[in-house]
Formats: sequence, C-alpha cells, structure tokens
Amino acid sequence: MSDPIHIPLNLAGGRRSDIHIGDGILGRLPERLAATGGLRKRAALVSDTNVWPLHGERVAETLREAGYEVVPISVPAGEESKSMERATDICRQMLRAGLDRQSFLIALGGGVVGDLAGFAAAIFQRGIPCVQIPTTIVAQVDSSVGGKTGVNTPEGKNLLGAFHQPRLVVADVATLQTLPDREYNEGFAEVIKHAAIRDAALLERIETRGKSRENLVPLIARNVAIKAAVVEEDERETTGIRALLNFGHTIGHGIENAAGYGRLLHGEAISLGLVAAARLSVEFSTLPEADAHRIIAALEAFDLPTRLDASSDREAILKALLRDKKFEEGKVRFVLLRALGDAFVSEDVDLPAIHEAVQTLFGP
Repeated sequence: MSDPIHIPLNLAGGRRSDIHIGDGILGRLPERLAATGGLRKRAALVSDTNVWPLHGERVAETLREAGYEVVPISVPAGEESKSMERATDICRQMLRAGLDRQSFLIALGGGVVGDLAGFAAAIFQRGIPCVQIPTTIVAQVDSSVGGKTGVNTPEGKNLLGAFHQPRLVVADVATLQTLPDREYNEGFAEVIKHAAIRDAALLERIETRGKSRENLVPLIARNVAIKAAVVEEDERETTGIRALLNFGHTIGHGIENAAGYGRLLHGEAISLGLVAAARLSVEFSTLPEADAHRIIAALEAFDLPTRLDASSDREAILKALLRDKKFEEGKVRFVLLRALGDAFVSEDVDLPAIHEAVQTLFGP
C-alpha cells in the first residue's frame, strides 16, 4: 500500500482540517486520530444501514483494539434521514451512552451521513470534534470537505445547518469498490462540476479514463485539492468565491426537492442542473457551445440524466428554486462559466431565464 496523499485545509484562526486520501487506509485510522491530537478515546461512530454491514464493524473493531470506547449509532439509509428529528435522536443516543464534551463523533458513510452526523456534532453540547470517513464519490470529493453540515426540511434541502469543520477526513478509495454502479456514477456529477469551474484539464482526464475504478487516488485527491482551495479562500461564503461550488446546484437542488428525496440521487439531480447551467453560460456568458456539449457528453458517459422525465412537476421545481439559499433579497446569484475552468457569480440571469432553462430540460 502506497502512502496516502495528505491535503491540509488551512483555516482562519490557526484551525486546520487534515484530509488523507489513499487505498486501504482505514486500518490505520487510530494512528491518524492520534496524529490529529486533542481527541480523547471516546467516540460515537455514526453510519447507516447500508454502510454499517460493509465497513462499520471493521472500523469499530479497529478502534476498540487501539483502546477507544466506541458507541455505534446506525440510521436508516437514504435522504429522509437528513432531518432534525434524526439529528436529535443521534444526540440523545450519545447522551444516554454517557458521551460528553470530551468525546468526538465519527461520520462513516456517504453525503447523507456526513451532513447529518456532522450537524449532530455541531450541536451536541455546543459542539464536539468531528471526523469524516466518506464512502462515496460525492462525499469524498465534495461533501466531507469544507465543514458544511445540515439537514433538510419539507421546504428545501440543507436549510437548517451549521459550519462545523471536521478535524480529520479519511477518504479510503477501497470503500468505493462496494458501490453499486448507479451510486458510483452519480458522484461524477460533482467531479465534472469541479472540472467545469476550476480545471479544464480535469475534464479531459475524466473523458479519457471513463468509468474505471482503478487508480482512483489521484483523481479523488485532485478534486479534494480544488474544493479545499476554494474553502480556504472563502470558508463561510462571505466573498462569493465559495459560491462557485454551487455551479449547477441552484436548479439541481430545485429538481431534487421537487422530485421527492430518494427518487433522484443527489448527483443525478445535479447533473440536470449542470446541463441547464452550461446552456445558460452559453447564453449569458462566453462559454463556447462546443464546451457546453463536452460537459453534457461527460455526464452522459456516466449514465447521468441530461433530460427531465415528462412526468416531472415543472411548477414544483420552480417553487423549490425560490426557496434556494442562493436567492438574496430577491436577486438571483447564479454561477456561470466564461470558459471551462473559469467560473464566476452573475446577477444577469433572471427568473424568466431560469424558468426557460428548466423548460429546455424537458426537450423539444
């Protein structure tokens, strides 16, 4: 096993989030925890009903052999678990197990578990350290990095949440080998997004390697480096730089919400949002149409949707869009591309244009 790639995420006030990407590195988790420092040997290990049978007991046993007291907490798999009720239940289980402010929390799973458990760590006794162990492409390249945690409400996605940076992220690409094809492919919507906003060469790499699950460490690490660099510039979205990571997400989240969580995977909804954002970048910016087609073709190569089903509820999508956090004082802050790898936040895209972009997703 080669040494993992270490990417430090340096934050204001001397804070740091250490990110390690490797193949088969979960067995070395105790030494990573020890090297992080400041973590006592009592932890909640939060996972879901899909991931726990695959990796949970192995991680728990590795920690126990190293002298850790581990409180396992499992939640039902799926987006419906991202709720305030489930976050409260996690906290209450931790309290009943005797965990306190000297404990920490480990989130083992995909984006749902990472967001939910990270939020529980943020609110448990006013905040305890969190360690993220992402087990999906989406979680490894995006949601585990940067400290955004949260839960959904019927009104929209991630509308309740907190910034709570993980002390440590351990991304073991070996866990990706157990993903079904659909869950593996959906993660590449976020990979393609990173290429679109920050690294045109990454898109070429994606086009060349296709769906291969071999040699994933460099690919994951490049995506983590992109995300980390953006977060370092604008941790709490105060300058507009971090908003670039929302390319494709304004419309994508609206589609995901309107479809009902669970019908479309997150990456599938974001794929549709990327198609619309690419077309708007041609119309309202300087993105060449050929490059918009490259983005769409890359999504299609991973069997990701690029057209909405005729049964989709257009009005529900548009209503969900208006509840998006990226609408400030009635103004739309929409991320566009000048060119591949060059994104910016525009206020030139109005609601009628967004409505039209949604309409084009239904095809002629």
